[in-house]
Formats: sequence, C-alpha cells, structure tokens
Amino acid sequence: MTTKNGSRQSEVSWGRRKLEWARAYMPVLAGIRERFVGERPLLGQRIAMSLHLEAKTAMLAWLLADGGAQVAITSSNPLSAQDDVAAALAETGVSVHARRGLSDDEYDRLHHRVLDIEPTLIVDDGSELVSRLVGDRRSLAAGVRGGTEETTTGVTRLRALATAGALPFPMVAVNDAPMKHLFDNRYGTGQSTWDAILRHTNLTVAGATVVVAGYGWCGRGVAERARGLGARVIVTEVNAVRANEALMDGHRVMPMIDAAREAQFVVTCTGCRDVVRPEHLAAMRDGVVLANAGHFDVEVDVEWLRQTAVAAEPGRDADVMRYRLADGRQRVVIADGRLVNLAGGDGHPVEIMDLTFGLQALTLERLATETRPAGLYAVDPAVDRAVAEVRLEASGVRIDQLTAEQTAYLAAFSWNPA
Repeated sequence: MTTKNGSRQSEVSWGRRKLEWARAYMPVLAGIRERFVGERPLLGQRIAMSLHLEAKTAMLAWLLADGGAQVAITSSNPLSAQDDVAAALAETGVSVHARRGLSDDEYDRLHHRVLDIEPTLIVDDGSELVSRLVGDRRSLAAGVRGGTEETTTGVTRLRALATAGALPFPMVAVNDAPMKHLFDNRYGTGQSTWDAILRHTNLTVAGATVVVAGYGWCGRGVAERARGLGARVIVTEVNAVRANEALMDGHRVMPMIDAAREAQFVVTCTGCRDVVRPEHLAAMRDGVVLANAGHFDVEVDVEWLRQTAVAAEPGRDADVMRYRLADGRQRVVIADGRLVNLAGGDGHPVEIMDLTFGLQALTLERLATETRPAGLYAVDPAVDRAVAEVRLEASGVRIDQLTAEQTAYLAAFSWNPA
C-alpha cells in the first residue's frame, strides 16, 4: 500500500521529470539563467506571480529565484495548476500557493497569500494581481516597482486602468511584444488548443466544420491549425477588418447564429463574454464540441446548459461533460468552459514559452533597476530583439546583417521634421 508520504514523493518525482523535460528545450531561459546565477540581478526583489502553474511557468519562477529574488507563485486559473509540478517547484525554494480544482474562494485566498510577501515586482496573467492591488490590497501598491502582463485580456484591463488614471505603478505589456504574440498567441494557442481538444475527445477533425469565434492572433492560430487538420473553418467576428482578413485567408465568415447550425466544433478565442449564448446553444446540432481558448470561463454560457439540460454526465474523462437537452440532442463541453489548453491540457509547447518567458525575465531585470512613472509600457525593442537572436542561435540559424552602405541608404529615407 502506498503511504501518504510515498504518494507525495512520487508526485514530486514526476514533477521533477516535467521540469527537466522543459528545461532541455528552453535555450533562451538557459542562457539567461547562466548570467542570472552569476550576477544575481534580482537580489532583494520580492516577486509575486500569477501564471498557469505548469512546467514551463515553473522554469520561469525557478530562474527568477536563481537571479536572487524571493518568489511566490499561484495559478491564474482554478483548473490549470499541475499538482506534481507545484510540489517539485516548492522544493526549489519558491513559495508555491496553488493546486488544481480550487473553489472561487480558495482561488482568491491564494492570490492574497502570494501578495502577502509585499511584492516589489509582479508577473501577472489576466490582471489578477493588479486587480487586487488596486482593490482591497491597495496599501501594497506603493511598494511595487512594476510588473509584466502575459495576456491580451490582462493588457486590455490594464489599458482601461491606465486611461482612467487608476494604474498605480508601471506595467509592461509583454503580450504585445512581437516575440510574444506572433508566436505564443498564434502558434502556441493554435497547437495547444487542438492538443487538448483531441486528447479529450479522440474525434476526427478532418472533414469536420470548425467554428472559431474571434480572429485575433489566438483565433488565427486556432483556425490555421484546424485547417491543417483538414477542417472546414468558419470564423465569427465583430471587427470588420479582422473579418476581411479571415475571408482573405480562405475561411467562411458569418454571424454566430448561422455558424452554430453547422458547427461540429466551436472554439472561442475572443476574451469577451457571452460569445456563445442560449440561442446559439439551442440551434446547434447533436454532439457539438465546445471549447474556450479565451482567458475566462465567460465566453460559453455553460450555466445555461447546466440549468436547461435534462441530464448531464461525464464524457470519456472527467474534463468532458455531456449535456442532453429535452429534444435528446447533446452538447459536449471541455473543461467547464475554462481555458481549454491549460485546464484540459499542458499549455503551449515548451519552445514557444521559452520565448515568452525570456521576455518576462529580461523585462523584470530592467524593472528592478529602472524607475518609471505609473502607466502601461511596451517591451523594449532591444529585449525583443535579444530573445529573437538567442532563439536563432540556439536553432543553428544565421541571418544576414545590413552593411554600412545599406544602413546609410535606409537612414536617408527616415523622416526628419527638423
């Protein structure tokens, strides 16, 4: 019989395996770690983190601790923490406050526990920490030198706060950096979303009709990967420019009420609420699979299904629920409508998160030494370029450099108002 302690040791052992697997495929973080260990640029900093706690995120937290910081971390989604990774990370000296399957109250309480370290820097996902620091933990805001935001949803929230003059410290929109959204949001979300859907359904995408709600960078990635799997893709949008882009990329474009009638898979990627509403759910065909690749569990009205269905039971695993309506038709929901690639999968591929977390680490290093006014900032282009160059070098790829003559030629066309 396995003892409680034996079970804990097994959990830690598997968590370590995941950490070491990730570490082997993260050359950007490896290069930064080598310097951080020697220079300790974050010594004296207290870093509070709210990120999906899986192996790649653990590698960032570990790196920041190696750089001299006191680090406390929680998960930015009640279902995205991996308990074995959390157990292994806790043994590295990082203060871990996360587990899978939190209630809303527990989720809030653990975010406050992370803030109890009185952070000087924060790493946020969805503006979870910032929302508390401008709310009932406002007394701690004066001690925050700055922070970084990982997601489109979080940046949207921060921009609203900054516009209202309510953002009390500098925040850097890591999500908006080219080396983040061009790769993490598009290729990372595209692959990890379909990885999660396929592992939980074991269904064929080839020949199926896939509806993708939202054609931002995440939606582009999900639609592109669906087409690569052989699907017929329909895009729904509220932005006329993006709708035109989807059309010219070869996808059909129509309102959700029309798309719902054809859908076999629906993936929401908007960051907004009420994207799939009762009228859409009622119009859908039997057996449609619904998944959310946006940040919060507000895009699909799962609560309506819970209240309306005459029966609900797990599908092929505990993360899949089948809701049967009165007419006998079923709706299949993955991960309760939460972020499917993390609540129902392992998140983005390792190499993709290596780029994003390289941006995070280098930006935090700058925030630790710079003094900036409160506001929302872009990632320094030099940091973005450094991560791109390290990735190419690690991949054995070389590129051309401008000659002096080319540099002078291009400079001659620069607009000089003087």
